[in-house]
Amino acid sequence: MSDTLRLFVGDCTATFENGDRTEHRGQVAVVVKPDDTVLVHDADGYQPVAWLTRADAVAITTDDGLDLTAHDGDRTLRVRSHRLHLVGSYPTSDAGEPVGHCPDCDGVLVRTTRAVTCVDCDREHVVPADATCHGGRCDCGLPRIRVERGTPIDCCVDYTCESLYEAVIDRFDREWDCPHCGDDLRVFRKGGLLVGCDDYPDCDTSYSFPSGSVVGDCDCGLPVFATGGGRRCLDTACGRHHEPVSQDAVS
Repeated sequence: MSDTLRLFVGDCTATFENGDRTEHRGQVAVVVKPDDTVLVHDADGYQPVAWLTRADAVAITTDDGLDLTAHDGDRTLRVRSHRLHLVGSYPTSDAGEPVGHCPDCDGVLVRTTRAVTCVDCDREHVVPADATCHGGRCDCGLPRIRVERGTPIDCCVDYTCESLYEAVIDRFDREWDCPHCGDDLRVFRKGGLLVGCDDYPDCDTSYSFPSGSVVGDCDCGLPVFATGGGRRCLDTACGRHHEPVSQDAVS
């Protein structure tokens, strides 16, 4: 998703107050990100000389040079210019691995930590953190992802086109029996994916559907999942298959 980054370059004084007071003056670049993070960079290294992350409020005027004040609780960053060389606003977006092209604007789609998003328009598809974009393309033109939810699930990043949740439900609904009453365990979506007894509310057995693939059966009768943290029963309170991943397995 594209947004606006503001940039000011010039001879400035930056003052930061948080109980103590620090002051820096020099030829600097002042960057104001779309989330109201303010960074004051000088010529040395990557570390800013002053900054305020995701400020509660940022006030900027340029009528008589730069006058910027950012607040976050008791912390205040003030930047005053003595001479400005550059004032500008520029489009910016989340950055990530390129995974395709947007069907709306033909911009580049990138995989960020939490989503597949276009660098040029507002198209964004939230995907699970463990999803991998494997190079496949859906008929709609968007990338396909692979996610481990009981078994490897391959689907479109656009869940209105091809739903990850529906794929898991189709595969595992009524697959297992409730260990408490013997009725079917249903898979359904409520926020995330849940597994719950079909005899609810008489039986309130329920579990979160974990990441990972089913690799066997627990002694309690429920499935065992191989997850990033090791093997575990669907029931986290069971304890029979809570095995951490060994260093040999990781390497």
